[in-house]
Amino acid sequence: MKIKIIASALLSLFLVAGAQAQKKEKRESPPATTEANIGETKVKIDYSQPSVKGREVFGKLVPFGKVWRTGANEATTIEFSKDVMIQGKKLAAGKYSLFTIPGEKEWTIIFNSVSNQWGSYRYKEDKDVLRVKAGVSNHEATEKLTISIDAKTGMVHIDWASTRVRFEIKES
Repeated sequence: MKIKIIASALLSLFLVAGAQAQKKEKRESPPATTEANIGETKVKIDYSQPSVKGREVFGKLVPFGKVWRTGANEATTIEFSKDVMIQGKKLAAGKYSLFTIPGEKEWTIIFNSVSNQWGSYRYKEDKDVLRVKAGVSNHEATEKLTISIDAKTGMVHIDWASTRVRFEIKES
């Protein structure tokens, strides 16, 4: 009898996990991953891609001056296999939530120690490990939020609507 109960519980667990994974793939803002090696350091970013859909994004949908999860759904995460320098400031190897505070001319890029959180609803500034500034430029219109890593230059590009924000990663 105990074996049947355990088997039933395990089957239920696998079915629920499978259903959740399937739901994630069918989200309106689908999951995306970008990764690259910067020197010997592996960098991986997991995020969800919201679409513009004719909306005014920065300053309206995503307000200026407020913490943003840098995507949709779960908070965006960034992971480093080794210690790195971000915009010239040291950051230890590990996995972080990647939040931003958009501004018209400059963004704040935030690396937060709580890597498993939904959106920015439970974001706590006291869990920030590093904050750096990054410039904003105009960019070719991008319908879906796209984050990319240029392995040669170490630049991370955040492109959405007609906005590009970039910050530099170097080996420590």
